[in-house]
Amino acid sequence: MKVLITGCAGFIGMQVALRLLSRGDEVVGVDSLNDYYAVALKEARLAHLTAHKFFRFYRVDIVSAEAFRAIFAAEQPQRVINLAAQAGVRYSLENPRAYIEANIAGFLNVLENCRQYGVEQLVYASSSSVYGGNVDLPFTEHQNVDHPVSLYAATKKSNELMAHTYSHLFNLPTIGLRFFTVYGPWGRPDMALFKFTRAILAGEPIDVYNEGRMRRDFTYIDDIVEGTLRVLDRVVEPTIDFDRRYPDPAGSWAPYRVFNMGNQEPTPLMEYIQAIEEATGRKARMNLMPLQPGDVTDTHADTEALRRYTDFQPKTSVRAGVIRFVDWYLQHQDLLYQVSGCTPAA
Repeated sequence: MKVLITGCAGFIGMQVALRLLSRGDEVVGVDSLNDYYAVALKEARLAHLTAHKFFRFYRVDIVSAEAFRAIFAAEQPQRVINLAAQAGVRYSLENPRAYIEANIAGFLNVLENCRQYGVEQLVYASSSSVYGGNVDLPFTEHQNVDHPVSLYAATKKSNELMAHTYSHLFNLPTIGLRFFTVYGPWGRPDMALFKFTRAILAGEPIDVYNEGRMRRDFTYIDDIVEGTLRVLDRVVEPTIDFDRRYPDPAGSWAPYRVFNMGNQEPTPLMEYIQAIEEATGRKARMNLMPLQPGDVTDTHADTEALRRYTDFQPKTSVRAGVIRFVDWYLQHQDLLYQVSGCTPAA
């Protein structure tokens, strides 16, 4: 297939693109290479993709409607994976407009181009953050998600609503993937694993929010990639037994679905830190902090719907995943010095 991936220089985008290329697909990558975090890391990811003859890259912001439309006109992709977004829950409190522009206006451009150029299916990144104030665990796609606790979450919920509208009006097959705390090699430097590893190796304290009384459904990047490709390969159809009198948020009379993509094993934050300590051979110094605005205390994915649809469930243990990340981190010290400015680990 010819697959267009937005956010191809991002953490998930790079890994998904590499897997598609490795199996023989053609990949059209789109990324603005913005400076939300170090561009050097994005460029290093991109270098792994540009080495492939079946990869083409466009440095374009999906918010730029005309430039983005020109890519669709030239490439005519069969399927699209939208991973471009303004990420980060806490940053959405500081710069809310960036989220409306990238996650709402940009996503509208994705939908419009998919409609106009006859794309067979759109797969897009949603987020576990859409569950917001829900406390009934594990989170399932059948739950109501009308109570977000951050603007980031609100934009992701909006993406699901926008996608449904296009599935209904234009028969565009769309699948939203609610990613649960993705981690692993080539990850984002603003995420906990990256920040904790850097600080622990440098002998610096780490900020631990809600005094460590949190649990996250940490999901390893390889599992995210496998699940994404399996969903991409099967064009979604309307839910056969959908009942409009009792509408199930997980499906629709239109070709539309949303799926959780998590590990199904929520890990206490203190155990996560312990896994990093074991992998680095260093002890963490902790600053115990209060819960931050926009954060939730627990996430736990029910992935039974994903298993039934794709015959796949994420399975990598947190300890195994953390070891792989730390190994990668120690092997890329020169790059990471450019990214964080920290002294390479001894």
